[in-house]
Amino acid sequence: MNLPLPFILALVSGGILTSFFLTLCSRRCMGILQQEGYSGRATLGWFFRKGNLEGRRVSLLALSLLLLTALFNVCFCFAGHKTANLIALFPYAGVYALYLWSEHKYALKVPAKPTPRLIRLSVCVALLNFALACGFAVACEAAAQAVNSEWYSLFRFLPFAVLPFAVPFVAAFANLVMKAYEVPRSRSFAKRASRALAESGCVKVGITGSFGKTSVKQFAETLLSGKFRVIATPASYNTPLGISRTVNEKGTDCDIFLAEMGARKRGDISELCDQVKPTVGVVTGVCGQHLETFGSLEAVRREKRVLAERTEVCVLGKTAADFKEDALKEGGDFGAEEIALGEDGVSFTLSLKGTRIPVKLPLFGRQAAENVALAAGLCLALGMTAEEIAAEIPKIRPVPHRLEKTVGNGLNILDDAYNSNPEGAKNAVEALKAFGGKKCVVTPGLVELGAIEAQENEMLGGLLAGLDLVILVGETRVLPVRNGYLAAGGDESRLKIVPTLEKAQEIYAAELAAGDCILFLNDLPDKYGK
Repeated sequence: MNLPLPFILALVSGGILTSFFLTLCSRRCMGILQQEGYSGRATLGWFFRKGNLEGRRVSLLALSLLLLTALFNVCFCFAGHKTANLIALFPYAGVYALYLWSEHKYALKVPAKPTPRLIRLSVCVALLNFALACGFAVACEAAAQAVNSEWYSLFRFLPFAVLPFAVPFVAAFANLVMKAYEVPRSRSFAKRASRALAESGCVKVGITGSFGKTSVKQFAETLLSGKFRVIATPASYNTPLGISRTVNEKGTDCDIFLAEMGARKRGDISELCDQVKPTVGVVTGVCGQHLETFGSLEAVRREKRVLAERTEVCVLGKTAADFKEDALKEGGDFGAEEIALGEDGVSFTLSLKGTRIPVKLPLFGRQAAENVALAAGLCLALGMTAEEIAAEIPKIRPVPHRLEKTVGNGLNILDDAYNSNPEGAKNAVEALKAFGGKKCVVTPGLVELGAIEAQENEMLGGLLAGLDLVILVGETRVLPVRNGYLAAGGDESRLKIVPTLEKAQEIYAAELAAGDCILFLNDLPDKYGK
């Protein structure tokens, strides 16, 4: 095949242009990859999930590229196929630009973090897109030379319109390629953190459970900081890499190291215990969260039980109280009693080794009081007295997105966006009902519950009966919530089903006023589509 120099220059220029646009179109896929722990299979599952609009948007992009470039080639065919092909680049680039401009409407709820790993992945995606574009161009040119037809040459680059369909596959393949570098690097990163923890004389504490991990960790950090030097994993850093990053960036110069431990599959807690080697643990409780990956509630219980078995002392919540006979238990040395919910927060009596402490905090929901009690129980296990704990309790503040209250235009807003488990949902709805005025909930339902997802969503729907306004966001996933709501006697006229959060906003903005309360229950992550 004869490839003249002008074609080679055009090939490189066109490859760079196409790679630029395709890589920008890959941003959402790479964001999902990050959310999914860099699992290519899970990312492809997200892209092709029924009801996800991503595939439709890519199809519209491809069709627009095909029709507009074909139209411009036909309109300028009188100038010869080379000139027509060159002119067609303008609508080709314009369609991509318009598509990328429209993406602000579909921005990820959890923006991709520009970590070094994501940057390296983006470079790999760009190089693969460049190679793909150049390969396509050479194949199209070879076909044109073989056919040797003016009309065929005129449309020889139309196959480029299908390249957007390759976006998720290129991202997944680039992720697979990069794992040859990332996996050994991550292991080295984790080993360095594990060595630092092993060499430190600090007390290592592991905190796990199906719900409340981050809240208990933050509350415990606040209470313990009154007496000890404490380092805690930030936000929801509850994976080996998250803990490693905390250790490698913050060090281990502390008295107590608090490590939140998450689990999505069997073996995760064992891996984290091997890394941290905690001597003290907290299991907040167990419910059906992550049944999608664990398969059964008993499998979840077995996984959480590992922490209780691997630690010398383990503070247990109510739904995990049978994990270890010699563990401190809710209602024994510590407990939250006489819990009262209100618009200003939660009031309760904290019982600590017989000492009864009246508590009022700007936290919401019964679970908040129980989480404070668990944190206090941990403090007891680590050597604080009831008096020392009582002195630090007023410093406790809400955890972002865990029934966090804000006020906007006089409207009380309960942000429970990070909650996606049945126990947390019950707690949030109970907290909402303690407010005056109209009460509204906006939710897409619960996810990651496997075989019991429909059943739990029906139960959630039943809890929502009696509220003044129920807005379900989504299409197919919210149907069990709707069915449960109606079966419990909910007023159908107060139930609205909308496709997007923007539509929900239009409805509640029109129907709610100052003094009313709205609960955002589980702001569905991007990876679940609709």
